[in-house]
Amino acid sequence: MSGFLLAAHVTPAQAQTLPVCAVDLNGNGDAGDPGEVANCTIMADDAWLCPMQQTMCVADAEGAYSCPLGSQHPCLTPVGGGTPMCSPNACTGSDGAGIEDDPIVDDPGAPADGEVDAEGHCLGNIEIFAGRAVRCRPAGLKTTFSNCCKDKGKIVKDGMGSSISSIGTKIAVAKGVFTGMKAAYGAFKAGATAGQAASSGANAIIAGIDPTSIAISLAINFMMDFLLSGCDSQDMEVGMLRGSGMCHEVGTYCSSKILGICVQKSKGHCCFNTKLGRIIQEQGRPQLKSFNRLGWGTPKNPYCRGFTPEEFQALDFSKMDLSEYYSEIEARAQADIQIDMKDKIDAYMRVIGQ
Repeated sequence: MSGFLLAAHVTPAQAQTLPVCAVDLNGNGDAGDPGEVANCTIMADDAWLCPMQQTMCVADAEGAYSCPLGSQHPCLTPVGGGTPMCSPNACTGSDGAGIEDDPIVDDPGAPADGEVDAEGHCLGNIEIFAGRAVRCRPAGLKTTFSNCCKDKGKIVKDGMGSSISSIGTKIAVAKGVFTGMKAAYGAFKAGATAGQAASSGANAIIAGIDPTSIAISLAINFMMDFLLSGCDSQDMEVGMLRGSGMCHEVGTYCSSKILGICVQKSKGHCCFNTKLGRIIQEQGRPQLKSFNRLGWGTPKNPYCRGFTPEEFQALDFSKMDLSEYYSEIEARAQADIQIDMKDKIDAYMRVIGQ
């Protein structure tokens, strides 16, 4: 099992304010399985005891108690009195000391436009098929045990024409769905039915972005699935772009620890503006010496820069397998045209209230 679970009486919010403990009970390298994270029990003298693997202390002939697990573990008396208890597992501080959270990756990506001279020549560095470093989180303590990396199908359309020109605008599409999700959640909490909430979210999506850039019905389903989850906006962005074939997964790293024990993992990605960009990056980088040392970077710090013009010219496209992209074009070209037209018409009718 790979999900992260707390004891039944612990919520993620409490885990941020009350002392907690985490134990790798099955020895798999993290506290990511049921019963491996719990809140601590208040004891006498404002002490805290981890309930996992706790045991009763043993009294000697003189009535002095000691922990059978080792003298390094203190015996703590319950608040109401009784036999002292001990545990081999430590608790975090009541001020949250011992909880480590990595900051969210905040990579804006390469700017779409830079400074130009009087003749219109770019003065900055040109990057071709540049990406953006982002992360999503599988089920864990910080995600209310929801898998925020779960693919939801092709939501962001690859062939968007001039309306979408950079990775930043693709991310804007994903954020537009997140805006819709928040509108739906607000309606849901106010007493709306799931259908009414979905309608509120759909209106927010259409008002906030170009509705022809996403598969609206899938976006609404995606949005509703996230309503009660602990996923944040970047989880949603990656979920949409990853499911649409635009992301390269670099690897998994620990993004949250309790006293050095991992309780939340994250998956680092490089997400690109198009599926073709991702494919060319994956197959072009091995051809270039400039990427040999860094490769894709690390899961925690993905290396997502685009090709320089010189690097791009050096690529041998005859050695690339672009069948993944070509087969999709052949299979979906006519269907996409019909869907795009239907989305445009439906979106326009929704906007004008028909």
